[in-house]
Amino acid sequence: MNDSGTISVAGAGSIGCFVGGMLAGAGRDVALLARPRVIAEVESHGLRLTSFEGLDRLIAPDQVKFSDDPAMLRDAAIVLVTVKSADTAEIAEAIARHAPGDAVVISLQNGIGNVAALRARLPGRNVLAGMVPFNVVAMGEGRYHRSTSGDIIVERDKADTAARLSVPGLAMRLSDDIVGVQWGKLLVNLNNALNALSGLPLRDQLAQRSWRRLFADQMAEGLAAIKAEGIRPVAATPLPPGWTPHLLRLPDGLFNLLLGGTMKIDRNARSSMWEDLQRGRRTEIDYLQGVIVEIARRRGLRAPLSERVVTLIRAAEAAGKGSPGLTPQEIGGARD
Repeated sequence: MNDSGTISVAGAGSIGCFVGGMLAGAGRDVALLARPRVIAEVESHGLRLTSFEGLDRLIAPDQVKFSDDPAMLRDAAIVLVTVKSADTAEIAEAIARHAPGDAVVISLQNGIGNVAALRARLPGRNVLAGMVPFNVVAMGEGRYHRSTSGDIIVERDKADTAARLSVPGLAMRLSDDIVGVQWGKLLVNLNNALNALSGLPLRDQLAQRSWRRLFADQMAEGLAAIKAEGIRPVAATPLPPGWTPHLLRLPDGLFNLLLGGTMKIDRNARSSMWEDLQRGRRTEIDYLQGVIVEIARRRGLRAPLSERVVTLIRAAEAAGKGSPGLTPQEIGGARD
């Protein structure tokens, strides 16, 4: 990778704007493919990046290029794919049409199947898998706020592309087991739907044992499905995946004593699925709980809570009224 080449962000929503903005702020040549709404916000207010750690940076208009025309990919040395999973095929076609054949393509998306979809549509290209552990909230007026911690992890390639992409404030680490990392992130992302259905800030939700127990039951269904597939997930948090459901079920005082320091979440944190419901957008439920339901059915397992959550999210999508503000009991039934 030539460090002076253009880094194009394909699908600059919350994650894409934050990652692209951080790279641009560090002096990299960055171009963001974004929707007209996002471009209009940034043109009016600038691109402002904040975080729970105290970051507050305004990226000047001349530091980053925005466009809604996929032809902007023609100058890319690296393409960071940050679109929703349902849009992967469409963005792959745009990359195939416009991006140079030697551009490195890195998926920074939720879900499991996106890299395979990209590789199928981009034969012969260097396509790498990645995982973004942190949450970014679109605060409006061009501001994107990182509200949880963690370093981006990217599949190792011969050029160590991920390591060469790291900039101050945005570390990218290499992994030799990116498949395990992605499955580990999927388990954690099962809480996205619960947070969306609750309507609560993420920190408030996870501070309540009733919500953590529901999350634990989701993870238990996910772990059973993944085990049936012969996959060993790699932890996306400091906690080993197999321990996490047990630890989540601890009483509040003990949970906070043992694990409170490992959860760096500020009061603004919400899941991306909550934001999707608020904006009336299609969610990624089929690529999260939907994956667990599909595996369970194929393997003869039961995943009733995952099925229930899929049904509730689809109902909320259809209603178009944002988060339904459900309780844990309304989602999973009464619990001891």
